[in-house]
Amino acid sequence: MRTTELGSSAVPVSELALGCAALGNLYHPVTDEAAHATVDAAWDAGVRTFDTAPHYGLGLSERRLGAALRDRPRDTYAVSTKVGRLLVPSPPGSTGDDLAHGFAVPATHRRVWDFSADGVLRSLEASLKRLGLDRVDIALLHDPDDHAEQALREAYPALERLRGEGVVGAIGIGMNQSALPARFLRETDIDVVLLAGRYTLLEQDGLSELLPEAAARGRSVVIGGVFNSGLLTAPRPGTTYDYAPVPQPVLDRALRLLAVTERHGVPLRAAALRFPFGHPTVASVLTGARSPEEVRDTVERLRRPIPDALWDELRAEGLLDPGTPVPVTAPVGETPSPKEPS
Repeated sequence: MRTTELGSSAVPVSELALGCAALGNLYHPVTDEAAHATVDAAWDAGVRTFDTAPHYGLGLSERRLGAALRDRPRDTYAVSTKVGRLLVPSPPGSTGDDLAHGFAVPATHRRVWDFSADGVLRSLEASLKRLGLDRVDIALLHDPDDHAEQALREAYPALERLRGEGVVGAIGIGMNQSALPARFLRETDIDVVLLAGRYTLLEQDGLSELLPEAAARGRSVVIGGVFNSGLLTAPRPGTTYDYAPVPQPVLDRALRLLAVTERHGVPLRAAALRFPFGHPTVASVLTGARSPEEVRDTVERLRRPIPDALWDELRAEGLLDPGTPVPVTAPVGETPSPKEPS
């Protein structure tokens, strides 16, 4: 599996990265054994980049990922975690679960937003303990939607200092919107943006500002949420989109995408996985999995060749703008190049 260095950093990321929210019991419990086997399956497939966060299962994802990687040579993989939410122990005697935040774990802690410099240091220190590592390779500001100014004034400079000291290899921001990350690209020296759900086969909001900014500044983008919360795996009424029931106009568009991919004998998931690589700034696509079977299915879909005629028909149907770059078909193991719009 090919690797690419993030921005001007020396941190390599694999073409496919494993998102580890599911290892924190996202929506449903996952056993320790299944979590470990999922990481092992990703490793066997060539995945060498793993993304986690304190938010995922109140630290459970970090603990499980660290345990699964413990016997791997440290210089052979990259771990990404996030800052911005501190985990504070719940009061003694507290009961209940964390399903209100999407995770099937006991509510042993509560999250406290903190984008101060001290909060960054405390967050990373706690993450290293949970991971059992001496360093993380990538540190991302996590969802500072309502904390933009503090993240810019306090959290970012702290991350920049840590990068300068070699404590982390690359720094960036991870969000479900494109406007604020584009501002960070303009005003800071981040290496990478993790953009979730805003540059997919379904919608290309990131193409208006963020991706051109990254290209102009030699920065990298990692794309998450390529299935738009599951909609592009099997579009039907009741499917989730942005973690809520899909609106009918959005479902109609997804069904039109499905019809085109089926006419070319390509699973919609395969087209959705490959699509982001059409843009030259995209270094990696990040997808979640909760079992070895899901990992192997994702890798199989990613490696499936996509005929150029499929992208041409999507443009002809008005499902992709004429200027949207798309990947060209390449043999397995080679890097597809962007196809310029005709």
